[in-house]
Amino acid sequence: MKNKLIQKAQELRQHGFTTGEIADELNVSMDTARWLTLQKPNEEKIESTGDFAINWKSIGGNSTRLSYVSGALSDLALTHGEADVVLGIAVSGVPFATTMADLLEDMTGLDTSLAIFHPNKHRKDQDQTEDEGTISTNFGSVEGKKVIIVDDVITSGKTAREVIHTVKDHGGEPTCVTVLIDKAGLSEIEEVPVESLIKVSRL
Repeated sequence: MKNKLIQKAQELRQHGFTTGEIADELNVSMDTARWLTLQKPNEEKIESTGDFAINWKSIGGNSTRLSYVSGALSDLALTHGEADVVLGIAVSGVPFATTMADLLEDMTGLDTSLAIFHPNKHRKDQDQTEDEGTISTNFGSVEGKKVIIVDDVITSGKTAREVIHTVKDHGGEPTCVTVLIDKAGLSEIEEVPVESLIKVSRL
């Protein structure tokens, strides 16, 4: 499994993916993505970061399963009240957010917009800047709205924190962060509740 991840990470790097995009694609931390891209075939491996990869292709590759998981995430989100906007973190949070926006309209009877967030880690120069990501202007606005933030995996919470700051900077109110898997075991980030279908605890 480790060798397959190394090979995949290096293929993604050759195709021009940034470290952040590789981390998202493989559902690992930024440190692990860097580690994977630095490995050389037939050489002694440098010490691992202790991270583990998440493969949810069986869900993401099937629209019915994706809908069921999005329904569960919607139900969790509603425990924190209704929202006007579902904001998906690109790339992997977007399919969940899209389905959730539709489901929440059916569940609440309210118009629910879809917004998209592009994290800083996807930028080519992301290692040299402390800037936050951006909310796409092609989709819904978060200004003056209650916002559910959606991603697939929380590794450290850094991206979710970045999104929360950006939503608040744009005049929105984050109601919760919903994810498929929380690898950090967080209950909240910046006083915003975190809801996950699976929470990982290290023993």
